[in-house]
Amino acid sequence: MSAADARPGRLDVGVVGTGRVGAVLGAALVRAGHRVVAASGSSDASRSRLETLLPHAVHGDPDEVVRAAELVLLTVPDDALTPLTEGLAALGVFRPGQVVVHCAGRHGTEALAAAAAAGAITLAIHPAMTFTGTSLDLSRLQDATFAVSAPAAFLPIAQALVVEMGGEPLVVANEDRPAYHAALTHAANHTVTLVTQASAALARIGVEEPGRVLGPLVHASVEGALRDAPGAVTSLTGPVVRGDVATVAAHLAALAPYPEMRAAYRALAQATADLALGAGRIGPSDYAGLLVTLGVE
Repeated sequence: MSAADARPGRLDVGVVGTGRVGAVLGAALVRAGHRVVAASGSSDASRSRLETLLPHAVHGDPDEVVRAAELVLLTVPDDALTPLTEGLAALGVFRPGQVVVHCAGRHGTEALAAAAAAGAITLAIHPAMTFTGTSLDLSRLQDATFAVSAPAAFLPIAQALVVEMGGEPLVVANEDRPAYHAALTHAANHTVTLVTQASAALARIGVEEPGRVLGPLVHASVEGALRDAPGAVTSLTGPVVRGDVATVAAHLAALAPYPEMRAAYRALAQATADLALGAGRIGPSDYAGLLVTLGVE
């Protein structure tokens, strides 16, 4: 028996869904001294991650994984979570005292109601980071923030699991999970969309390496925004906060052949104008001119 195996409170873990998140969090729990005894994954990529990151886990069907585990990670897509939990509950695989955890951002523990009805301890733990599904993610988990939701009596369990994986727990109420997840999606995924659109626009006018042009500007903008207090927008620059209506009009004209980017530009320029007005960066007259230019009624 290794020193890790001899540590108290070590659990037999089952991972249902060895996608990028499940395989890495399973490996993080192994690093903390737990044992991943079983895992499921249907795709070739999932099986490859299982073999690489969880080589000692037995591959099985989801119901077999749950039966074998004291701590279950349900790391499946958000929309599949509740149906999966209800299906497993119908098979009678959950049991009193078993810890059942999901990692979906928008759901709280209500998604695990069928497991809770069987006496399981249900926790929602969401790491606020992107995953590659490789061992590189293990170091990135260190000091990452995890949103944790659970009944008050079980919150210490959720927080302890996060700390064991190297993260920092942030308590988020069940009812606030959709807003929490929307904020993360808006900041992370939509930034990728905007940068992708901007790169394509530069490429269309012959810029060979758009990333080199955009990189310093985007990094500085994001870093400045993260330093700002909520709503302060002190780091915001550009034609909107200057009230430069003619420049905004020229941008819209240049983007006319590209309706998807033009629509995104208009929506975000309006949102930027709203922020700038609220923060006192522009006055009512400039704001009104911008709205007219953007075609906002």
